[in-house]
Amino acid sequence: MRDEDFLAERFEAHRGQLRAVAQRMLGSVAEAEDAVQEAWVRTSRSDTSHVDNLGGWLTTVVGRVCLDMLRSRRSRAEQPLEPEAPVPATVPGPEQDALLADSVGSALLVVLDTLTPAERLAFVLHDLFAVPYDEVAGVVGKSPAATRQLASRARRRVRGAEATETDPTRRRELVDAFLAAAREGDFDGLLEVLDPDVVVRTEAGVTTGALAVAKGAATYSRHMVGVPVPALVEGATGIALLADGRVERTLAFTFVHDRIAMIDITTDPARAARTAVTLL
Repeated sequence: MRDEDFLAERFEAHRGQLRAVAQRMLGSVAEAEDAVQEAWVRTSRSDTSHVDNLGGWLTTVVGRVCLDMLRSRRSRAEQPLEPEAPVPATVPGPEQDALLADSVGSALLVVLDTLTPAERLAFVLHDLFAVPYDEVAGVVGKSPAATRQLASRARRRVRGAEATETDPTRRRELVDAFLAAAREGDFDGLLEVLDPDVVVRTEAGVTTGALAVAKGAATYSRHMVGVPVPALVEGATGIALLADGRVERTLAFTFVHDRIAMIDITTDPARAARTAVTLL
């Protein structure tokens, strides 16, 4: 077996672990796949003959990739929602989202999105994947002591932000209020139902903060494709946009402290058609 084939085989053996790390770092299945692929590109160009613990080494590689992606995401944060923006030709199926739920729930993902990239990486690698502080320090470019402080700050915020349960009736009321306010361009009405740190994710990117999301929601509603219908989207309270009886787009909502804290919007009709949707 050629050396590159042997390396590829060993990399594939760790792919599941690397994907799990990337998903928890990025909160996105599609971005996680991109991160793992970039990790493989970097690995294939490196001399790994001296690496004793390839699994740990690869975890730090994918950590560096995710850190770069998070920093890039921050640099373009507050971007408006663009419904007509191009989407990737292929996106992993929604069934893979279940991998995010085994140790990190939706509410925790919302909290993680409020952390700095370095805090998030330190918390995820150390607390969720038991990577030693010395190794995490090498990824974030800080001393082990400073890295320990990053993880500690993140841990306090995560522990202090436990989500309260929002009953199904209230969830529907919040979604209906959001949709009505967006249609009417009611900026104040949108702010009433949005968490201050709300996160909106589409195939085109991420928008954070109630002000940016409220502004984008009014614009998005004017370009809305299809008729909005109450639905369960992958089991979450949401909206399906129907055109000629087909699901063209979906919006899935996550709630924290009786506010809308995350909205996942699928704008690609092909992906929306593969999404598990139950009309209500």
